Amino acid sequence: MHLKVIDHLDEMALHWIARSPLAFVGMGNETGVATTLAGGARSFCAGDREALRLPLAALDDADLIRVGSAFGALFLVPGIGETLRVNGQVSAIEDDTAIISVSECYGHCAKALIRSDFWTADPIDISYATPVAFTLASRFIAFATVDADGQADLSPKGDPAGLMVRFDGEELWFADRQGNRRVDSFRNMITQPRVAATLLVPGSSQILSVRGVAKMTTDAAIRALFLVKDKTPLLAIGIAIDQLDLRESPALRRAGLWPVTEADETIDAAKMFVGHVKLNRDKGLTAKVASAVLSVPGLMKSGLAKDYESNLY
Repeated sequence: MHLKVIDHLDEMALHWIARSPLAFVGMGNETGVATTLAGGARSFCAGDREALRLPLAALDDADLIRVGSAFGALFLVPGIGETLRVNGQVSAIEDDTAIISVSECYGHCAKALIRSDFWTADPIDISYATPVAFTLASRFIAFATVDADGQADLSPKGDPAGLMVRFDGEELWFADRQGNRRVDSFRNMITQPRVAATLLVPGSSQILSVRGVAKMTTDAAIRALFLVKDKTPLLAIGIAIDQLDLRESPALRRAGLWPVTEADETIDAAKMFVGHVKLNRDKGLTAKVASAVLSVPGLMKSGLAKDYESNLY
């Protein structure tokens, strides 16, 4: 879980970014966070070992980019269930391009995109008229938090339509399902509860942006609302809504994600996960054992497939 996190962009991560037409972005500081999307043709975002270069024109909300702000991004590649997460800080804005100093880079498991049937969607022509209609159809959330020091985290959430969120106009609830097993979002919500989220209906170019104050609960009645395949989540997250915005996303429209005819064959998520474990700066015994075990050909790929089949919910 922690050993696959590296503090730079290696060649595999840079290739992933070059193949990605869309990224969810979280921007914030110690007082709060906001989300937006960035997208276009593949290679709309570039970088090197130490930094990302993100053109402001690729962003739906370029005004969120401010020097010194925390930055979290989730890069998607069509047909690939796993995602790439990159965290850091906006260090400069040069020639209408944000320079992001990278502090963390790691791959995220495919469970959220599998649960949401993200890549099986066809383009949707209808326009959702109200937030209620949109939330009923939504199947994916990019959930952004920041800690007390202003470090950002952006986490993917996915579920079937009708079970992704519960929304009553004042609060929005969603389940915390099995995923990377990191606790960044939980820790951040405890120390700094102002959060943001972007909801998405795969196939649509509309998004619903939410900002508010988060809370977590183990209340059995709330958790039961998110029962799937006889599995009840251990935790639910609620957002007391301050801001709600249903709109078209130019970045999502430019990315042209759907329909997906086949997965990008140049991307090997399992290979990247193994490579990042080997690149991790931790040289302790656990790291050495993990690196040696994961070097067995095909072990990571088969392990991921088994996990996705047995522990999806």
